[in-house]
Amino acid sequence: MKCDWLGILSAALVSTCVSTSGFAADEMKLKAISDAAIKPVMDKYGIPGMAVAITVDGENHIFNYGVVSKDTGRPVTATTMFELGSISKTFTVTLTSYAEAIGRLSLSDQVSKYLPSMKGKPFGEVALMNLATHTAGGFPLQVPDDIKTEKQLIDYFKTWRPSYEAGTHRTYANPSIGMLGYITAKSMDEGFVALMEGKLFPSLGLKSTFIDVPKSRMADYAQGYKRSGDPARMTSASLSSEAYGVKSTASDMIRFVDANMGLVKLDETFQRAITNTHREYFDVGAMTQDLIWEQYSYPTTLTTLMDNNSSAMLKTIPVKQLTPAAEPRDDQWINKTGSTNGFGAYVAFIPKERIGIVILANKNYPNEDRVSAAYRILTDIISAP
Repeated sequence: MKCDWLGILSAALVSTCVSTSGFAADEMKLKAISDAAIKPVMDKYGIPGMAVAITVDGENHIFNYGVVSKDTGRPVTATTMFELGSISKTFTVTLTSYAEAIGRLSLSDQVSKYLPSMKGKPFGEVALMNLATHTAGGFPLQVPDDIKTEKQLIDYFKTWRPSYEAGTHRTYANPSIGMLGYITAKSMDEGFVALMEGKLFPSLGLKSTFIDVPKSRMADYAQGYKRSGDPARMTSASLSSEAYGVKSTASDMIRFVDANMGLVKLDETFQRAITNTHREYFDVGAMTQDLIWEQYSYPTTLTTLMDNNSSAMLKTIPVKQLTPAAEPRDDQWINKTGSTNGFGAYVAFIPKERIGIVILANKNYPNEDRVSAAYRILTDIISAP
C-alpha cells in the first residue's frame, strides 16, 4: 500500500537535528537558518527528502527533512544514504593524491607509463594532472553507451583523438576522471572499489560511505526521483564507480568537509593527500580549477557561484595554466556539485572561516538552487551576531 507521502512530507519538514555542540541556542539558530533556505526549495521542486550538514569551527550540525521514499513515507534520518553524483570525483582524486604521496604515481606522469597499450597513442601522452582537471584535450560528457567491457573501454581510448592540446581547454567529462581512477587503482595493484571501500573511506573515518551499498544497508539507501517525478537510482556503467558512483550520508560528508579543512585528526599522509587536491592548476575565468574541486577567491558573490556552477560550465572553455601550480590557500570558497538522474548534491566550504555545508537531496533539481541555498545559509551564519 502506498502512503500519503505529501502529508507525511509536510509533517517531516519539521526537521530533526543532531549536533556535537551541545548549545541549544546555537542549534536553534542554525536550524532556523537552514529551514529558511531549504524548505522553499523543497516546496518549489517537490523534493521528497533532503539532509543538510553544517560545520562551524569543527562542530557538526545535521538537519533532516522529508522522506526517504514517497512510497514508504519513512523520514530521512542520520543513516540515510544519498547518491553523490560527481562529488564522487573528489574522492577519486583524493585516492590519486594519496597514491602520489606514497610514491605509487606522479601527476606529471603520462598515461602510457601505467597503460603500456597506449604507447604511441594520443591518450598515452596525456598527463595524469590533465585527467584530474578536465583538461586532457576533449572528451564527451559520458562514456559512450555501447562500451560494456574493459576491452571495449581500452579500445575506445586507443582510438581517441584530442580536439585540443592538453592543458589549453577545460571540457567537463566523466571518461577522463574515470580513467584517472582506473589508472590509480592499477598503480596500487588493487581494484578501484576495493581501494575506496577498504582503504580510503575507512582511513577518512567514513562509516556509511559506499560505492556498492551492502545488502545490510539497503534500507538506508534513499529512493531517488527524476525531475519528472519518476523514481530513479543509478545503474552501473563503464567508469561509473570512478566518476559518479559514491553513496553517502550527510554526517559522513560533513566529516569529509572537515577533513578538507584540516579540522579532524587524520593520518599525516592522508591529510597531505587531501590538502594537495586544493592546489590551483588552471584559471577558468572567475573560477580556479583544482584537482576536481573548483574554487573562488573569498569573498565571492552569489552570481559568480551560480554562473560557474551552471550547465554552461559543461561546455568547452579556454583555460590558462598556472605554472607552477599554486599552493592551497584558505581564502577561498571551494565547492563541487553532483547529480544523478534521481539525486542532487552540493558541497562547499571556506577554510578561512572554518565553515562548510553539505546539501543532499533525493531528487535532481537545478544546481543554481543548491548553490543559492548554501550561499544563504553560510553567509547568514557568518554574519550572525
